[in-house]
Amino acid sequence: MKKIILKAGKEKSLLRRHPWVYSGAISRVEGHPSDGDTVSIYTNQKVFLAHAAYHSKAPIAARVWSWQQDERIDEAFFYRKLTHALKFRKELGLSQFSTGCRLVHGESDGLPGLVIDQYGRILVMQIGSVGAERWREVILDILKDLFDPDCIYERSDTDVRELEGLIKRTGVLWGELPHDLIIEENGLHFAVDVMTGQKTGFYLDQRDNRAKIGILAKDKEVLNCFCYSGGFSVYAKRAGAKSVLSVDSSEEALKLAQRNFALNGLTTDSQEWQCADVFQMLRKLRDQNRKFDLIILDPPKFAPTASFAAKAARGYKDINLLAFKLLRPGGIVATYSCSSGISSDLFQKIIAGAALDAGISAHIIAQQMAAPDHPILLSFPEGAYLKGLLLKVSD
Repeated sequence: MKKIILKAGKEKSLLRRHPWVYSGAISRVEGHPSDGDTVSIYTNQKVFLAHAAYHSKAPIAARVWSWQQDERIDEAFFYRKLTHALKFRKELGLSQFSTGCRLVHGESDGLPGLVIDQYGRILVMQIGSVGAERWREVILDILKDLFDPDCIYERSDTDVRELEGLIKRTGVLWGELPHDLIIEENGLHFAVDVMTGQKTGFYLDQRDNRAKIGILAKDKEVLNCFCYSGGFSVYAKRAGAKSVLSVDSSEEALKLAQRNFALNGLTTDSQEWQCADVFQMLRKLRDQNRKFDLIILDPPKFAPTASFAAKAARGYKDINLLAFKLLRPGGIVATYSCSSGISSDLFQKIIAGAALDAGISAHIIAQQMAAPDHPILLSFPEGAYLKGLLLKVSD
């Protein structure tokens, strides 16, 4: 039997049902497991804790599959887990608002290292751990059976795969990927680039936050930074924004954003597109004395782990300080962090510091997070990767 025996006192996090075991917590490994094998985890006193996927070379040496001693980690286990994830998404009732949905959200669905997004009849699978990699073919077969999709595409190209000792891999696993993939969200249409787009092709996690911006943008001059495919810009324009300036460093992203405007029949009057480094663009706008009523800051991940937090904090403070200086009195900033290495408390402190340096007073009118198809396991706070603050500056 393949086992992990923990050092004395190192079982506390598992008793709280945190699904990770770090290599430093292990006293010894029995049974010579290979990377990706299922192991049983025991306390130093030989009390069973969990079944997990083992990795001998990674800082996270085990990721928990199950807390039940009598549960086998086999094809039936994955069928149950995937069926439960599908049932949960159906209960959310998201299909009446969107044809895009996250079906599996890693640890929060009891499937560490596995992400599955749905875009209509297309599924995109992303594997980021050796444990999920071991069961890749089984998962693929179950997805075919449960969803009968037109295509299953793999986007296992995240940097975390390198940390797990896995090569990056993308491509069609099943069926045929359509040339043109369009989803509907709250009455709007968006083109999705599953092959080369960010994440799995679209930011499904910002669905509810985009809708909120749509409520606030009427008659406002809007600046959307790190706009990617223009989701926030499209919502703002539909809501009747006076003008929208969308900034991104990628020409391809801006082309996709412009296409999304066209898909929704939105006019391009009072619409600006700037391909530029956002940090430099914000300074340029400051020097031009440009002013806005609503500014959106949705940057890419600055801190993938806590070790990057200090450097990331400087980046977040910089862009938010500049945004505050570009804002008219009474204006609104929607600011986000998708960095798992930055906690909600730290993010709020960073933004508070930026407001102080900008010499303004701001109030939080909403704390935002990922949409409900990206659930957060209570015992796994790392799952709360997306933090958002909706701030109104005093007049």
